[in-house]
Amino acid sequence: MIELKAIHKSYSTGQQQVHVLKGVDMFVAEGELVSIMGSSGSGKSTLLNIIGILDHYDSGHYRLAGTPINGLTERKAAYLRNRMIGFIFQAFNLLPFKNAMENVALPLYYMKVGRKERNRRAMEYLEMLNLTDRWNHMPNELSGGQKQRVAIARALVTQPKVILADEPTGALDSVTSQEIVEVLKNIHDLGNTIIVVTHEHEIAEQTQRQIILHDGLISSNEVDADILPIRA
Repeated sequence: MIELKAIHKSYSTGQQQVHVLKGVDMFVAEGELVSIMGSSGSGKSTLLNIIGILDHYDSGHYRLAGTPINGLTERKAAYLRNRMIGFIFQAFNLLPFKNAMENVALPLYYMKVGRKERNRRAMEYLEMLNLTDRWNHMPNELSGGQKQRVAIARALVTQPKVILADEPTGALDSVTSQEIVEVLKNIHDLGNTIIVVTHEHEIAEQTQRQIILHDGLISSNEVDADILPIRA
């Protein structure tokens, strides 16, 4: 499903070049639940942004569901991103002036789905996440766990193949964090490929495989034998 080979990424900060990713090889099979761990500055979020086609890389090869990402036009990249990937963020990223249903339906608006149909689908996913009684509540009327479940519903509403979660429990207490992990595991059971970036060992230990990123390189990564590397 996700294949990266020799991925390099640098950023310019003033007069300096910061080499964030230094030749990352990573393979995630369809249907896997994988965590990425690493200290602050190890490149976790940069790697996730590249996987999510939110950021470019300098060199290397990346295939998503067999599609080469190298050299995609912005329009083709947006098309692939919108249909293949759902995003969950630590800060929830809900629009404060839209209620729960409208926040969940938002990705469908950008896909030009009609209002009636997008609201129907949004309610379907709110029901899946036990939030039907909160559909018309604004974000400031929701608890942290409810906000994250709304964000998860939003990530699922386009029926993506891959869910990318960047510190999805980072803003939550331990009890609520475990509730969100159980939600993610239930979604994984439905067949989704899920990659979770986390600094919490308790969260990572509940995934099928842990990828450790250290100084821009993967220092620990168990690769399934049936995942073939990219041929350049």
